[in-house]
Amino acid sequence: MSAKNRDNKNRWRNITVGFRVSPEENERINKAVTLSGLPKQEYCYRRCLNQDVVVQGNPRVYKALKTELAAVLAELQRIEAGNGIDEELLNVIELIAVILGGLKGEEQDE
Repeated sequence: MSAKNRDNKNRWRNITVGFRVSPEENERINKAVTLSGLPKQEYCYRRCLNQDVVVQGNPRVYKALKTELAAVLAELQRIEAGNGIDEELLNVIELIAVILGGLKGEEQDE
């Protein structure tokens, strides 16, 4: 029998919550999780419960930011004179800006 799952407040987590997403939504969630540096489960708890997702800078987060920024740069170079920027790219740019602002210690406007 496996060990009981307890959180940092010693609460027993014995209920499973699941939901379906589209492939695009899954990709967007995975990017946000990677950039947050949190495990997917913890990231989802915080987002679903409207709690702050505080990114702690570490090598894994910096590598994820570098990878995403390289992808953004490649996409921006593909776009001619700012035409054709899709919503997905704007969402990724906004998420990266919020994370980098938080790592610098800047206050974010809601």
